Amino acid sequence: MAEPGSDALFLAASAFFETLQADIVDALERLDGGGRFRRDDWTRDDPGNDRGLPALRGRGRTCVLEGGAVLERGGVAFTDIRGRFGSEEFARSMPGDGLEFAATGLSLVLHPRSPHIPTVHCNYRRLVRGGTGWFGGGADLTPNYVDRQDIAHFRRTLRQVCLDHADVVRAEDLERACDQYFYLGHRGETRGVGGLFFDHRADDPDRMWAFVQAAGRAFLPAWLPIAERHQARPWTDAERQWQLLRRGRYVEFNLVWDRGTLFGLRTGGRIESILMSMPAHAAWAYDHAPEPGSPEAEMLGVLRSGVPGQWLA
Repeated sequence: MAEPGSDALFLAASAFFETLQADIVDALERLDGGGRFRRDDWTRDDPGNDRGLPALRGRGRTCVLEGGAVLERGGVAFTDIRGRFGSEEFARSMPGDGLEFAATGLSLVLHPRSPHIPTVHCNYRRLVRGGTGWFGGGADLTPNYVDRQDIAHFRRTLRQVCLDHADVVRAEDLERACDQYFYLGHRGETRGVGGLFFDHRADDPDRMWAFVQAAGRAFLPAWLPIAERHQARPWTDAERQWQLLRRGRYVEFNLVWDRGTLFGLRTGGRIESILMSMPAHAAWAYDHAPEPGSPEAEMLGVLRSGVPGQWLA
């Protein structure tokens, strides 16, 4: 059996994700105007240890912008690694067989400075364990305030990608999976207002690969117009405080529920790359409840009951 990560599809995926990272970083720097991403190229060659951490080797590039005019903090990461689990028990965290695995992907999280520009997440990946390879990923929008135009634009843009690849995905399935996955069970609310999510798609690899490329390219058209529309809009101290409280929920999801974060921490991944999704500033308040009838209460209502279907029609 060939080494995981040596097949043509994995190599093509790695090259695509690396190029997509560069395209997205360039576009975000143009949006921000003054901020520049720090481009951190890294390599790994770790032998593993007797505490179960796998042997890892590979490379990546983590790009982080902090203190920009539009982006308070944003990270865009590319990864291409090969590894060997230290035990079968650890290996069972991934589909497939054997102890050898490979992973490549692009992951980004953007935390804008303005409370009126939604936080956004996007991740697409190719993984192989033994002889089994699959795709996963998605994108979701996390606004602080309800803006029907923003929500509809983001979700319709991603839905169109699904419709263009209806031979391999169903938009309804990926949208439902997004709502189910990005859910804070301990809070009884979704992290944001939806998007797409899928995982462990080992079927029809050529068509899935075409879909993943289209979905990755759709990120900028889905989010950039939203950011551009709101970047000059003023905000108040109260709106900033609400933004910080919502970021606290974002942190809770990433550290308690997110599979990618937990997998990275359990496998001894590069900690700076794993935690680049954290905002620069966040807040928690004891038993906080927004004033009834306020825009903040409206946002919380959507997160607890779902986006009305007519907004997306």
